[in-house]
Amino acid sequence: MKRLLVILLCAFLVLSLVSCREKEQDNVTFTVGFDAEFPPYGFQNDQGEYDGFDLDLAKEVCSRRGWEFVAQPIDWNAKDMELESGTIDCIWNGFTMSDDRLDKYTWSKPYMDNSQVFVVSADSGIKTQADLAGKVVVTQEASSALEALEGEDCAELTASFKELLEVPDYNTAFLDLEAGGADAVAMDIGVAKFQVESRGGKFIILDEPITEEKYAIGFKLGNTDLKDKVEETLTEMYKDGTFTKISDKWGLTDSVIFGD
Repeated sequence: MKRLLVILLCAFLVLSLVSCREKEQDNVTFTVGFDAEFPPYGFQNDQGEYDGFDLDLAKEVCSRRGWEFVAQPIDWNAKDMELESGTIDCIWNGFTMSDDRLDKYTWSKPYMDNSQVFVVSADSGIKTQADLAGKVVVTQEASSALEALEGEDCAELTASFKELLEVPDYNTAFLDLEAGGADAVAMDIGVAKFQVESRGGKFIILDEPITEEKYAIGFKLGNTDLKDKVEETLTEMYKDGTFTKISDKWGLTDSVIFGD
């Protein structure tokens, strides 16, 4: 009888531990920091909801892991502070894995090919980067395009501009372009394609890229455990076709490099 009681007690303890672990998993909150003015990766849609390719990927990861998904819009200039303070769990929003950022974050495997490009008015007569000499170029502050244009590789090109302006977001940049306050916008190609297609053919993308880069998810430096869990689930999504389905929805399939 004592042996039976011991066995029953052990079984009860095991079930209790499993139940606690499942409950703990159900209560995990995964907070994604993103720029709400960065379509198609993350933005606020016409219904006032947060939407986008990266957010759809993050929602699916949370659904599969039993986590509560939280979309947290952030000031892009304050992204490092938000991550360090724990307000967000990662930066997941067309985040460029550039050389100067490699040692500042724990990075996921790159999942999107990205280039920085120039967008100009279709009737501007600007066809090449050389045509930007003496022109006003605008870009988003703290963006990868700005970093590229301020880097050594683009020093001669940037010096040829009349002025390089910084604005809070790309919607403002396009307002400047439409109003004649700027001659070109420097930006990520995925965002550029989305903006050009949604604005009725008034703009074009110059063929020559500024730089070629890759997107990845940035976690707090040292947080490999969370990175590994997210990456493991993304791999499952890629293998079963869900990753491709989501990228098809946003017209980004040609840029996916996760399975390479």
